[in-house]
Amino acid sequence: MKHHSTLLAAILLACASMECAAVEPLDTFSARIGGYITDFDTEVRADGETARGTEVDFNRDLGLDESNTVAYLGFTWRPFDHHEFGLAWYQDSADGRRQITRDIEFDGTRYEALSTVKAEFDLDAYEAYYVWWGLDRDSWTMGPRVGLIWYKLDLSIDMQVDSAGNRIDGAISDSINADLPAPTIGGSWRWVPGQSDWRLSADIGYFSADVNDIDADVTFGRFGAEWFPWERFGFWADYTVRRIEADASKTSFDGNLRFIDTGIRFGGVYRF
Repeated sequence: MKHHSTLLAAILLACASMECAAVEPLDTFSARIGGYITDFDTEVRADGETARGTEVDFNRDLGLDESNTVAYLGFTWRPFDHHEFGLAWYQDSADGRRQITRDIEFDGTRYEALSTVKAEFDLDAYEAYYVWWGLDRDSWTMGPRVGLIWYKLDLSIDMQVDSAGNRIDGAISDSINADLPAPTIGGSWRWVPGQSDWRLSADIGYFSADVNDIDADVTFGRFGAEWFPWERFGFWADYTVRRIEADASKTSFDGNLRFIDTGIRFGGVYRF
């Protein structure tokens, strides 16, 4: 009887160990799909050839709804013990129609107060990063991180009705297209608290440089949690914030952009 009890205890201990091993600080590979509840706080100044543009707030001046829920897709791959690579993508768009309350100079065109304008905004975001997990322990790991998120922004403004009440229907319009690289250098951290099915993570980064004719200051932060009720499948959620202050001198966009991208991401994850 004592032998059976000892054997049963050993089996239970082995099962418990297997359950605990279902979540580790790092994965060899993971695929995430889900949604991103975005909230953009954006101001842009588009200068003309001879005149400085007006600082335009997407929401206040153009009536663009800066909150949306979009699809999100991400992958991580760790081909070697201490080296991890990640890729992610999401897309967003908004449009609005508003009677403006002040004169706006945009890309060399003046839109007078009391005129009605239609604005359209499209955003594609491509993210890539690399982490060297220099400190690797049983329940946690951390290391330096190099990341890059590339924003492709398109903004157009069409005058629908002029300040005198005459219909224009887009005869006066302007658009800007900006490829905005946002690199960051910082650190990453992963932790499995106790012997649980949960994993916590955090990433931070900052960068200030002149890249691709864009002089930008970039700040990045993310905190997330994952829960794995099964060994290879689970759920994840995180909160991210990116802040970019950029001066651009390009043929497609000459001016300034202040762009804050925050939101909650969530969904399912497959890992091994």
